[in-house]
Amino acid sequence: MLRIEHVSKTFNMGTINEKKALNDLSLHLEPGDFATVIGGNGAGKSTMLNMVAGVYPIDCGYIYVAGKNISLEPEYKRASLIGRVFQDPMMGTAANMSILENLAMANRRGKSRSLKWGVTKEEEGQFKEELKRLGLGLEDRLTSKVGLLSGGQRQALTLLMATLIEPKLLLLDEHTAALDPRTAKKVLDLTVEIVEAQHLTTLMITHNMKDAIAIGNRLIMMHEGKIIYDVRGEEKQKLTVDDLLKKFAEAHGDEFANDRMMLG
Repeated sequence: MLRIEHVSKTFNMGTINEKKALNDLSLHLEPGDFATVIGGNGAGKSTMLNMVAGVYPIDCGYIYVAGKNISLEPEYKRASLIGRVFQDPMMGTAANMSILENLAMANRRGKSRSLKWGVTKEEEGQFKEELKRLGLGLEDRLTSKVGLLSGGQRQALTLLMATLIEPKLLLLDEHTAALDPRTAKKVLDLTVEIVEAQHLTTLMITHNMKDAIAIGNRLIMMHEGKIIYDVRGEEKQKLTVDDLLKKFAEAHGDEFANDRMMLG
């Protein structure tokens, strides 16, 4: 479902601030794979997601989603294939539009637009049913501006919008990191429920090693723009946080010290 072939990316090339973010990266995800991605700061995790989403052009290599070569396509042309939830709850929704209007936009992702009436009664009924799944009471607030919602409510809504039209690939970029622990767990539980129900192929970046081990069928560790560890199935289930810390220490050549990772 996702093939990244020998992709490299260097920012500020030829300057004193040159940074090689991805280094000959290759990754294959099968349909239904739910891969958690971990790594220290600057390992290339978010850059990898941005390359797949089309935020930045790749320097070399190829990216395929569902067999389609999207390597050179702009971000908007990938929208029909990819759903994404950002770390910042404010980035996935339009604050000045209502919940209903946001869902209507998401429901038209990748489709041609027309001058027809914005939201049909049939769609409104569908959106209410979908919102009930979140368990946040948003189905009774369809006309409320999204900017009035809490961070957790907005992130849950963004997750719903990203999966309303079933994407070929779902990208989750530390999508619970900005939430308080209780809300983060709620959004994470919703994520697992939606991904499993729709059998979505998913890449989820996280700094929480316990979540990385417990969630999904595959765990990927990155370091200096490369994948240094890729484990799945029964072997992944047997992992412990200590095992991952040892892998990090091996990759860094000394004792690993990353406050976000250790606290996670």
